[in-house]
Amino acid sequence: MSSANQPLNQQIHNLYSEHHGWLQGWLYRKMGNRCDAADLAHDTFLRLLTRQIVKPLGNEPRALLAHIAKGLMIDRWRRQDIERAYLDTLADMPEAAVPSPETRLLILDTLMRIEALLRELPAVTRDTFLLSQIEGLTYGQIATRLNVSLITVKRHMRTAFIACLSVA
Repeated sequence: MSSANQPLNQQIHNLYSEHHGWLQGWLYRKMGNRCDAADLAHDTFLRLLTRQIVKPLGNEPRALLAHIAKGLMIDRWRRQDIERAYLDTLADMPEAAVPSPETRLLILDTLMRIEALLRELPAVTRDTFLLSQIEGLTYGQIATRLNVSLITVKRHMRTAFIACLSVA
C-alpha cells in the first residue's frame, strides 16, 4: 500500500520512525541544545497529528518536517524575546509592584497572543496601532507621519482594537 493510501496516523507513525532521529539531530545543530531540539521534534510531530486539514504528507518528508520545525523554532525565539523583554521590565519595578508568578504567566501568555495577533495584521494597520499605543502619537500625528487621511487612521485603529478584543 502506498503511503498516500495509508491512514494519516500510520503515515505519521512511519514518518516518526524513519525521520525522528534525523529531525532531532537537525534541530540540535540549529539550536545547540539537545533538550530544546527534543521538544521541538516532539512539537513538530504533534503539529502533524493535530492538523485540521488532512492531506498527504508528500514525497519530501524531511522538507516537510524541516519546514514545520523552522516555524516552531521561530515561534520559540519570538516567545523567548517577549519573555526576556517582560522580565527586563519586571526587573526595573519595585519589588512590591511585581506581580505574582501566576499573574506573570497570564501576562506573558497574553503578550504572546497579542504579538501573534499584531504579526497577522496588515503592516499599515499594525504600524498605525503601534504609533498610537507605543509612541503615544495622536491620530492626526499618525496621519501626517504615514501620509494618510485621518479617517484612514481611525479605520486602521478600529480594525486593530477589534483584533485585540478577540485576544481577551
